Amino acid sequence: MSYQIISIAGLLYIIAMPIYIVYMLTKNKKLGFAATGMIFSGALIHIYGFIQRFKEMYSINHSFMRSIPITNLYESLVFFVLCIVLGYLFIEWKYKNKTFGVFVSIIAGITIGITDLLGITKEVQPLVPALKSNWLLAHVTLSFIAYAAFAISFITALIHIIMGTENKKSFKYIFSTSALGFMFFMFVSVILDVVTSSNPKSVKIFHSTLGNPSIGISLFSWLALFGTIFLFWGLSNRIIKIFENFKITPQFLEDVTYKAIAFGFPIFTIGGLVFGAIWADQAWGRYWGWDPKETWSLITWFVYAFYLHAKFIKGWKGTKTSMIAVIGFLVTMFTYLGVNLFLSGLHSYGSM
Repeated sequence: MSYQIISIAGLLYIIAMPIYIVYMLTKNKKLGFAATGMIFSGALIHIYGFIQRFKEMYSINHSFMRSIPITNLYESLVFFVLCIVLGYLFIEWKYKNKTFGVFVSIIAGITIGITDLLGITKEVQPLVPALKSNWLLAHVTLSFIAYAAFAISFITALIHIIMGTENKKSFKYIFSTSALGFMFFMFVSVILDVVTSSNPKSVKIFHSTLGNPSIGISLFSWLALFGTIFLFWGLSNRIIKIFENFKITPQFLEDVTYKAIAFGFPIFTIGGLVFGAIWADQAWGRYWGWDPKETWSLITWFVYAFYLHAKFIKGWKGTKTSMIAVIGFLVTMFTYLGVNLFLSGLHSYGSM
């Protein structure tokens, strides 16, 4: 089954994370090659699993355009992760720098792991009538390519805020280090959930940690979460030195953040909004109807448009533009997951 192949890719992403960390601490070139090789191998297996998923869908739908595996929550998460990993590998190749690999492997490993822990259905199913359109490929694929670009900008923006903020008690600094600490804790929690769960289909997220039925374990897990966040806040100076040793500067991070958004914004505009409106007209007889997904997509567009406007028209620089990039990705994630899971609407195809 395709989902088993993709799970192997997720495991390789998880293994890549500690190798990247050790590489960053030791600057051992062999470990750097090993880390890149691990995440690259995961990407190849991921692509193979994606192709197998396509074949499984084609056997049901008998249509090339309508068999691209991006039609439900599981498939969209898998494609989202694949785009992030491929985007990172391009950046590593272009800039000859591996320091972002640890964060990308964390996001990739968490996301693939969550598909198991949340019990998200992985079964290949026939398309619902509203999705039987050739606009599916153009609209959804381009949207997720843009989401992946925004995810990369989120990583570089967080690091930029940490490196560019001198006051450790400022909101931006506390928020950024807390986000990194939370990401790391989630990564460890996903591993614990996978290892300790005898029946993955019944597992809830953080079953063995934050959501454990045992009050003692749950309390300990919450204390561990806050302890991890505090540790990241306290050790931030050392984190900054590690990045500086790899010739990572705030200016470099700001540049990568901008390029990722400049790449993703027009793709999101065309694929997410324009193509989505055309498809909506064909499916529902109107271009725009203020559906929750449509509304939040427009909010996402405005946030990133404000980022570009502030940077070029107002001449904003430094951590305040990076903070806009961080907020933009949080809004993007709510547009992607929050609307489907918490709000009802015509786009509610991504349920669990």
